[in-house]
Amino acid sequence: MNGPEKPSARVLPKHGGYRKLRSFQTAQLVYDGTVIFCDRFIEKRSRTHDRMVQAARSGVQNIAEGSVASATSKKTELKLTNVARASLEELLLDYEDFLRQRGLRRWQKDSPEALAVRRRYLSDRSDPSDSSDSSDLDSLRAASPEVAANALICLINQASYLLGRQIARLEQQFLEDGGITERLYTARVNRRTESSNEGIPSDSPSPPNCPRCGKPMVPRTARKGPHAGQPFWGCSAYPDCTGTRAVDAPPRSQS
Repeated sequence: MNGPEKPSARVLPKHGGYRKLRSFQTAQLVYDGTVIFCDRFIEKRSRTHDRMVQAARSGVQNIAEGSVASATSKKTELKLTNVARASLEELLLDYEDFLRQRGLRRWQKDSPEALAVRRRYLSDRSDPSDSSDSSDLDSLRAASPEVAANALICLINQASYLLGRQIARLEQQFLEDGGITERLYTARVNRRTESSNEGIPSDSPSPPNCPRCGKPMVPRTARKGPHAGQPFWGCSAYPDCTGTRAVDAPPRSQS
């Protein structure tokens, strides 16, 4: 039972779990806060109201969708995470426009107000289900337009920063581990090696490289012809490569 499960574990890595991501938690707070903000300060029937709420929602939904899609496509996960960050950037511009067009003050990054928001909203939470989001949103419901907009700008900037780090990590993972095609190939080669060991002496050398293409070889057993039933090394890239080698043949050094 344990043997056949190993290749699946390698091919389909852990995925989902987006609710534990700090980027998701912060983006979700931005979404909830934006709904409150727009209901209080933006005409509900206006295009601006719909655009801001949808941009905030897009940030949350694309993080979640990308996390689930990571099981089979790191490329899709990267794409959707970038879409989430772009949606939050669009929302950021809407809040900046709101302040500018009404002559309200925009907090500087290191202002006492901005630092207070970061300390209040963005502290580490060991248990996402036991958060202070409810009280945070109550504060937004009572805040002035200037304070509410600036607080949400701080949250958007933090979510964007977290997504930037997440994207860099995903890019590095893709470079190191590849996508589903590479993982399937590796798992297939390993599976062939595990399931085709019959007939290969226990003291035989480690799998050699193919004399034709240089890829690792796997043990196989001839099924027909004068050598039927006898073991041999076959190229793992078969049928693209038909290189073979006798089991007792010494491996050739690769130049």
